Amino acid sequence: MKEILFVLCAYLLGSIPTGLLLGKAFGIDIRKQGSGNIGATNVYRTAGKKLGILTLLGDCLKGLLPVLIARAAGLSEAMIAGVALAAFLGHVYTVFLGFKGGKGVATALGVFLGISPLAILLALAVFVPVLYKWRYVSLASITAAGVAPLAVAVIEQRVEPTAMALVISFIVVWRHRENIARLRAGTENAFR
Repeated sequence: MKEILFVLCAYLLGSIPTGLLLGKAFGIDIRKQGSGNIGATNVYRTAGKKLGILTLLGDCLKGLLPVLIARAAGLSEAMIAGVALAAFLGHVYTVFLGFKGGKGVATALGVFLGISPLAILLALAVFVPVLYKWRYVSLASITAAGVAPLAVAVIEQRVEPTAMALVISFIVVWRHRENIARLRAGTENAFR
């Protein structure tokens, strides 16, 4: 019963639409601006640098805190992975917005920080140069999502976090399918 409660609370925490709430605090409905996405990149582009960074931090914490709490509570590795996945799914399929949420990159970052900080360093070692060279957050995010499960598998060498990382990676890439189409068409917005 305790484990189910942890998973449910992680999902609900992940479901809090950080970007939407921050935007509304400043009179902006982020869903009606730019790409309409509630994530940090759209908030950054449409509501400014400060709100974009706050959204990134908030979404990241939604992934990190449940993992740290689950670990401190002494849950099994399988349950920690379940809690991590629940927090991520909460952001991507938030109950508060009709199960429509963000693309999950920042929340995945928080999850992976709690599960395997070294794996995040490897993913960032790919994300930053790709973003710098091509200026597409989506391309950098997709590339990092591809590297993350491999890094978790090599560093952690455990089935539970690796399986969780594979699921999160697949969903992140899936949620970027429109961005992939725009990248192929040459119409994706570059990050400036």
